Amino acid sequence: MTSELRLRPVRDDDLPAFFAHQQDPEANWMAAFGPADPADRAAFDAHWARIRADPRIVNRTAEVDGAAVGYVAAFPVDDQTEVSYWIDPRRWGRGHATAALAALLRELPPGPVHARAAKDNRASLAVLRKCGFVVVGEDSGYAAGRGTEVQEWVLRRPAEPADQRDH
Repeated sequence: MTSELRLRPVRDDDLPAFFAHQQDPEANWMAAFGPADPADRAAFDAHWARIRADPRIVNRTAEVDGAAVGYVAAFPVDDQTEVSYWIDPRRWGRGHATAALAALLRELPPGPVHARAAKDNRASLAVLRKCGFVVVGEDSGYAAGRGTEVQEWVLRRPAEPADQRDH
């Protein structure tokens, strides 16, 4: 199922696959809070250049059988660490998002981690819950992927004791 998934640093040759993944209209609707124009390659390239240059951001390619199937990231938001992920919609339902997020969480320093998901994005909520996140609040914001204000869950994964992080 997901035993073949591994994380590695993002490489330049991953970016065309990531750009192709974000062209899927259903994926953009589900994610809700994506780019204003998923087809704008210049904006995509500028975004990835900025986040890859920021040493506070951890970006990893999720790879299966040598193919980039998506990415996971951890980044600062105010004084918190937040995570995000995007998996090729053609690979949905195979456990890749859960495996990639779990692997990323093992790389992060001990401490709580936060995430957000549109309230109606059941698949993302399931991934987050499987990785130990619990709903701690709600928020809303303009979601370019839907062209409207969207309600979202705010989730938190409590810090794990160091002796449980590798089990």
